[in-house]
Amino acid sequence: MISSEDVREELARIAPSRDCDRRAELSALFHSAGSLLLRAQGDWALQVDLASGAAARRAFALLRDAGIRSEIRTYRRRAFDRATRYQLLVAGDARALRVFCAAGVVDARHAPLARPPRHVVGRACCRAAYLRGAFLGGGSLSVARSPQLELRTASSASAHFLEHVAAREGVSLAVAERARHAVTYAKNWEAIESLLARMGASETVLALEERAVVAETSARANRLANADHANLVRTSRAARLQLEAVERLRAADGLEHLPDTLREAAALRLRHPSESLRELAARTDPPATKAAVHRRLRRLEELAAGLS
Repeated sequence: MISSEDVREELARIAPSRDCDRRAELSALFHSAGSLLLRAQGDWALQVDLASGAAARRAFALLRDAGIRSEIRTYRRRAFDRATRYQLLVAGDARALRVFCAAGVVDARHAPLARPPRHVVGRACCRAAYLRGAFLGGGSLSVARSPQLELRTASSASAHFLEHVAAREGVSLAVAERARHAVTYAKNWEAIESLLARMGASETVLALEERAVVAETSARANRLANADHANLVRTSRAARLQLEAVERLRAADGLEHLPDTLREAAALRLRHPSESLRELAARTDPPATKAAVHRRLRRLEELAAGLS
């Protein structure tokens, strides 16, 4: 079973070589899972809260590459699953302000931005990096029953920005507002696989395609098995009715005056009560067609019905 963590593990292994891609990925990470912390005497800090160790390591590497120090902390959720979560804390110094202003996370006055400027995702590679960062920060994938991929954001503006970024890459997504957050999501296989491919999760896409092929093959095998079973049931029922008709004719001495072909068909059905029409046709002398044997047995049923 493919899980959200599998996708995050794969995406976290992708290390962009361009500064613009690292900036876009960092921007999406903080827009999806980040928050601004205001401290005494005008100090500020940024915090990103992540559900995955792989995503936390990726965020730490992005900050390190940008020359920003960060602290990683872990804690247990209070929810029933008690899952471990990861927090990265970034002190609000001048270097961090320059980097996060360039990434469109905060403005020059430290105020958080709901969405980055469009130039952050101006190139196709930057859009792919932004989508990748959004999944690392707040993405989930469910394929158990009905498929669904979600990208969680803190605000409706961020969700609609993700919708716009995906549309620029030819992927149609939808936006939904929840009580405390918003999501951009896809519920069909084509959109989900296209979005994952744009992010760079090629292994996941291949696994999904393989799963779809296996599911279709299994469904086709079930359909064929069901059809074969239905055919066997119909054949068995027809043979039973034919056998009953022949027995009634024999009990009434009605077989002696029948044409040779009908007597032969009756005798074959008595000797081979479970064989199919094709098998009975091969036993006639000379061999007859399946349709011919069917007509003969049908005629025997009509004669038997006339006895009552």
